[in-house]
Amino acid sequence: MTLAAGPPSRVRALLGAAGALALPWLARSALAGTARSIGTTSPAAARAHHRGRARGLPSDAELERSGAVIGKIIIDNKNVFDLKNPKDDNAIFRLANRLHRRTRRSLIRSQLLFKSGERFSAHLLNESARILRADSYFYDASIRPIRYHDGKVDVLVTTRDVWTLNPGFDFSRSGGKSTTGVQLEDLNVLGTGTDISVKHLHSVDRSESDVSLSNQHAFDTWTSISAAYGNLSDGRMRQLTVNRPFYALETRHAGGASFTDTTFDQPLYDLGQIIDKFSEHSRFVQGYAGWSSGLVHGWARRFSVGWTDDEHTFGPSAQWTGPTLLPANRKYVYPWFEVDLVQDEYAKLHNHNQIHRTEDFQLGAYFTGQVGWADRTFGSSQDVVPFVFTTGDGYVLPHGDTLLVSSSLSGRIHSGTLENGVLSASVVNFAEQGSQWLLYSAVSATAGRRLTLDNQILLGGDSGLRGYPLRYQDGTARALFTIEERWFSNWYPFRLFRVGAAAFFDMGRTWGRAPLGQPSLGLLKDAGFGLRLGNARTAFGNVIHIDLAFPLDGGSNIKKVQFLVQTERQF
Repeated sequence: MTLAAGPPSRVRALLGAAGALALPWLARSALAGTARSIGTTSPAAARAHHRGRARGLPSDAELERSGAVIGKIIIDNKNVFDLKNPKDDNAIFRLANRLHRRTRRSLIRSQLLFKSGERFSAHLLNESARILRADSYFYDASIRPIRYHDGKVDVLVTTRDVWTLNPGFDFSRSGGKSTTGVQLEDLNVLGTGTDISVKHLHSVDRSESDVSLSNQHAFDTWTSISAAYGNLSDGRMRQLTVNRPFYALETRHAGGASFTDTTFDQPLYDLGQIIDKFSEHSRFVQGYAGWSSGLVHGWARRFSVGWTDDEHTFGPSAQWTGPTLLPANRKYVYPWFEVDLVQDEYAKLHNHNQIHRTEDFQLGAYFTGQVGWADRTFGSSQDVVPFVFTTGDGYVLPHGDTLLVSSSLSGRIHSGTLENGVLSASVVNFAEQGSQWLLYSAVSATAGRRLTLDNQILLGGDSGLRGYPLRYQDGTARALFTIEERWFSNWYPFRLFRVGAAAFFDMGRTWGRAPLGQPSLGLLKDAGFGLRLGNARTAFGNVIHIDLAFPLDGGSNIKKVQFLVQTERQF
């Protein structure tokens, strides 16, 4: 391929893409002499670990050197409320515990990467705990050795359930628009890990009635199954996925297949208003198989091959009477090859993105690269090379900051030209200011090249610029800077919510002029503050945001105060 040939602008674009993708690796080189090794435990963490360890129990390293094996595996799955604590022992909480079906021990046991009689490995205990903590039906999970005798190590697995039945009313608001709905959902039916949901939602784009079913550990295995069907006010949705992923660093094989078929109206936005709308029918079918040699010298190297059929057909919308500009229909059928690299470096932190919960941060380097070949002989509309590259890294700096760097590049090459190319990069920093205060800052940027009409780069109240209407600015590139002072209180009202607060400042802009869009308004800024309510007892969204945001720029037609209510996975 002659990617480097052509006008200087193409060369500059490719150099910029290469530089952004290399950003995490450049940062790793620059910080190599200052970043603290993740494998080195801080004194405070070491003291906490020692306090949680049974007296006289050898260290993990000593157990591994001695060739100890796993003895008994004791599973202590605690209910939603701890009735041994007098503050939780009341009639309402006792009733909730009786109504809640605890997660089955067999489901917990199936997610452990070790068995009785196998060699003791602290790495496998730690990774198993991370896997359990990632399950939405647990508030927390820990795994630790508790007894050593006759060359055997007895292990205690402790989990705490959360309430997973959600019959009720949904409401969220951002960018001046509200989403409402009713639903009946249980994320852990009868303690099996099965998620069943029936809901009706009305959002800014459409009304929809959906039914879905999923289980990430079907039949107590590592196979995940999910299916969904939805009737939309402007179309329909069908989805089915069966997948056995690379669930752990030592996983040797993976594979799966997925099918998605959707029809809906696709609106295009500028200045918070719809400027075009068309109907889109998309059909996606994919299957893959993967293999790996497991964890070798601190790295997991994975390889996958697959086949993808991705089709998009566009037409006029029956709900739009304005001028319509339609994207070109496209269909890409192609085999592909993927390489994944994952470094085994993780850290357990608290009061960063959650309130008084254990948080697992991946602080090792990672890279994913997928390249395919779509050919007309396979049924494609064009001969193209579709690709996706993603990379990132994390660092703990000497003064306690946690730094996360990531970047991605996707698109396709057609006749030596990059089409629908999207380059993104972000840098996030967490500066600890004590046990209850943290300064969060993040800068991100996205640039597009020869984008399809249905692929907009937007900036507004629903994409980080909280003081402005949703989808307010449209362009070919954007940048956003956010700084946020976070406070994590010890207030625990009704023993249901953990309370925090934030004061924030956002600043961003777009560049370029997308089809049908107006020129950029330049740099836009906002400031605001709000409450954060961490769900300590339920699985439905970890943090509720209640914010007031004040735009500092923009036209006179936007509101001077934006009220936002959202349920988010993070602070």
